[in-house]
Amino acid sequence: MSYELNEKRYLEELEKELSIDSVTGQYHELQDYLKEEVEKMGFTTTELHKGGLIIEAGGEGNPLLITAHGDTIGMMVRHINEDGTIKVCKVGGLYAYHTERENVRIHTRSGKVITGCVQRKNASVHVTEDELDKEVANFDVNSFVVLDEDVKSAADVRKLGIEVGDYVAIEPRFVYANGYIKSHYIDDKALVAVLMELLHDIKDGKVKLSRKVYLYISFYEEIGHGGSLIPSDVKDFLAVDIACIGPEQTTDERKVSVFWKDSRFPYNMDMSMELEEAAKKAGADYVPDIFTPHYGTDADPALVAGFDVRHAAIGPGTRASHGYERTHIDGIKNTYKVIAEYVGA
Repeated sequence: MSYELNEKRYLEELEKELSIDSVTGQYHELQDYLKEEVEKMGFTTTELHKGGLIIEAGGEGNPLLITAHGDTIGMMVRHINEDGTIKVCKVGGLYAYHTERENVRIHTRSGKVITGCVQRKNASVHVTEDELDKEVANFDVNSFVVLDEDVKSAADVRKLGIEVGDYVAIEPRFVYANGYIKSHYIDDKALVAVLMELLHDIKDGKVKLSRKVYLYISFYEEIGHGGSLIPSDVKDFLAVDIACIGPEQTTDERKVSVFWKDSRFPYNMDMSMELEEAAKKAGADYVPDIFTPHYGTDADPALVAGFDVRHAAIGPGTRASHGYERTHIDGIKNTYKVIAEYVGA
């Protein structure tokens, strides 16, 4: 059967999710939004105490859990400098050079959001050309946040309500052009939006489930423990996450990749073969791929935690992972086809 993604609705959902900052640990706003939307569709949800949303999608027998993560890489206020600039530290696998000249939003404890921009100390070609050319961006040495406020001291910054430990999120800069989706945080909100589409189609009867299905939106994937707690009756665990483009990768922005191994260990052979068969039946353009040495998904921690599950992963080809990322709507559509075919009756 051919399952088709509602492109317009999908893009609207993705843009909405991207507008809600959710650096790892900063989950409340996005989780609350998703919970409200899912329950409007008539599905039952359970919130994890640490943060995370489990959705009962329906079906009976042989339970499958499908996960996408709502948390993103980002930053946190590390130190407020005496000149009113702010030193930050990374949360998750973020490199300073991916943040240079990016606008950011600082979330204070009170809920106030203050904007700024990441700059280097020596940022002007007119007065510090040599330093600009040879220095590498580094949060510990020469990269910091300049606030969009008239501040001249650490005291001025603290009067705004900013303190050490406040989350700092990069503005996504979402753009959709000629089928290409460009934004920070495609990883993994592009796939959270795919699961929202699946729920719409289950509700509307376009996808009829062949088994019991849970959807799990985790908020700790970027630091490694998102999938460490799952419902006890789960038999199979499918992670949907970005497939990274790079040297020796078969992954393509317009295709869905079936993951055979990541930096931790191989994925379950039988389940991966089932997903490839589902791709063929759905008419999805797919490729097999392996992601090493710095990649893992939320399916991996479930095995480490001792759950007796098969695990597998798929996702759309995505360029510049953890930077200003890019994928294509065709890769999203192909990913959706495989998921819908795999769970469909």
